[in-house]
Amino acid sequence: MAQEPYRPRRSVLYIPASNDKALAKLGSLACDAVIIDLEDAVLPADKKAARDKVAGILAGRERRCEMVVRINPLASEWGTHDLLAVAKAEPDGILLPKIATPRDILEAGDLLDDNFAPDSVKLWAMVETPRALLNIGAIAELGRDPASRLACFVTGTNDLVKATGILATPDRRYLMPWLMQLVLAARAGGLDVIDGVANDFRDLDAFARECADGAAMGFDGKSLIHPAQIEPANRAFSPSPERLAAARAIKDAFARPENAGKGVIALDGSMVERLHLAEAEKLLAKAAIIGA
Repeated sequence: MAQEPYRPRRSVLYIPASNDKALAKLGSLACDAVIIDLEDAVLPADKKAARDKVAGILAGRERRCEMVVRINPLASEWGTHDLLAVAKAEPDGILLPKIATPRDILEAGDLLDDNFAPDSVKLWAMVETPRALLNIGAIAELGRDPASRLACFVTGTNDLVKATGILATPDRRYLMPWLMQLVLAARAGGLDVIDGVANDFRDLDAFARECADGAAMGFDGKSLIHPAQIEPANRAFSPSPERLAAARAIKDAFARPENAGKGVIALDGSMVERLHLAEAEKLLAKAAIIGA
C-alpha cells in the first residue's frame, strides 16, 4: 500500500455552510482542516441552498488548510445529490455521516468513480453509531485499498452518547473503551482518526485537558466547533519540545560511525532499537511540516 503524504490534522473546525459570517473568516484561520457542514448544522428547508453554495466556497480560494465537506447521509433525500454536487467542486475530502458498514464507504466511492471524481477527492467517515463501532475493523480495512478513497475517521462522540445512553462525564471514562478501539482500528487500516468535539467552547482549560487526553490516546487531532479552540488543539497535537529532543538524540546516536549497522544501541541507559529510529524520523518529519 502506497503511503499517502503526511497531512497535519491537529485541528479540524466545523463551519456550517449556511453561516456566511464564519465562512468569511476562512482565510485567516490557523486550523489544519475545515469541515463545511451540510448536515446537522443546516435546517431541512435550507439544505439545497447550502449545497449550492459549496462550489463558490471552494472555488477561487487559496486553500491554506484542508477543505472537507460533510454531506447528508446517502440514505437521506439529500445525500446522493450532496455527494455528486460536492464532488464537482473537488474538495480535499467528503465526510460521510452515520456510516454503519463497509458498504457505506464502497457505495460512496462507486458514485464518485462513476461520475469521474478525481482520485484526490478522499472520503472521511463519521463514526457515531453503535453499528459503526461494531463493524469498525472491517470498515478500517478499506483504508489499505487506495481505491476505496477512505482516508480518515472522525469521532461523533455526541451521537455515540445519545445512541448508547452512557453518562457523559468530563473525563469521558465511559467513552474511553470505544475511543481506544477506534484508534486501534484506524492504525490497522493506515487511517488518520480525529477525536470528537468538546461542547463547552468557553472552557478552554477543560478543552486543553481533553486535547491532551486525545493526543495521549493516539488521535491525530481534534474536531472543533469554535475558532478559539484552534490554538490549544494545534499545541496539544504537535510534538512537544521534549519528544523532539529525544527523537533528535536517537537519530544522532544511530548516525555515529560506531553504531553503523547496529540494530540495537544503548542511549542514556536505555535500549534503543531501529524501530525507535523509524519513529524518531517520522516524528521529526512531521514536526518539519507543521513548523514545530
